[in-house]
Amino acid sequence: MQAFPINYVALLAATVVKFLIAFAWFTFLFGKQWSALMKLKPNKKDMKKTMTRGMIIDFVGAFIMAYVLVHAAHYAGAKTWDQGALVGFFNWLGFIGVTTLSSNTWEKRPFKLWLINNGYHLLALLVMGVIVTVWV
Repeated sequence: MQAFPINYVALLAATVVKFLIAFAWFTFLFGKQWSALMKLKPNKKDMKKTMTRGMIIDFVGAFIMAYVLVHAAHYAGAKTWDQGALVGFFNWLGFIGVTTLSSNTWEKRPFKLWLINNGYHLLALLVMGVIVTVWV
């Protein structure tokens, strides 16, 4: 198998964009609804530690996701923005959407929570797919 060149600037951009989407999604757009559905009670003492740890893990996870998405787009032969978005969509559908729906069902969590969480993942993967596909 021959290696292909990876644009690490695009990889980092996709990572940062996913991180920014998460910030907007879980603060301004759906933060209150998400917190209520998760039954979270803010504790200022633990909040800083939890937030810092969560943000680091999310950033590393976003980088890994972008790296895998680069490969998925390459092997799918995606060249245009809509093809990149389609790669993102099918990765969401096949790996995140169905897995989290199953978990959400077994954990007896509200479907609205699944919609909020997966709306974020879907949007992030669509945008990331576009970035890693067209920014070569």
